[in-house]
Amino acid sequence: MADINVTPLVDVMLVLLIIFMVTAPLLKAAVPIELPESRAKALSEEKDQITISLTRDGTLYLDENPVAPGELADRLADVPPGPDGKPPLVTLRADKALDYGRVMAVMGELNHAGFTSISLVTAAGSVAPKGDAPRVSPGSGTAE
Repeated sequence: MADINVTPLVDVMLVLLIIFMVTAPLLKAAVPIELPESRAKALSEEKDQITISLTRDGTLYLDENPVAPGELADRLADVPPGPDGKPPLVTLRADKALDYGRVMAVMGELNHAGFTSISLVTAAGSVAPKGDAPRVSPGSGTAE
């Protein structure tokens, strides 16, 4: 028989496809953070966006690289502008146990560095309102 049997090759390809589909979302965020839950709609991802992460212990990361305290402004100055000349979109991931002031301090540094398009990342979930408190969906925002 001179024909090549491609059935095993297709089987291996499909198994690899399933493995990559399952592991790809796990590779997205390298910094482990317990995000707050929100019912906000998901935003589309942009190609040239940067991610800033704040862990529970207050460690700051630019993408997956740790940033020393006071070094954020210098690191943000090194970020090149997008093809349209505007700064790239910033996604801010902060642990839900952090102090609100710490998150606002980072947002202030971003605003001071010229990054005015900031998306706050939350985990998908359903948040039940407590009492008469207003419902707020902090899924994304713009700092100006």
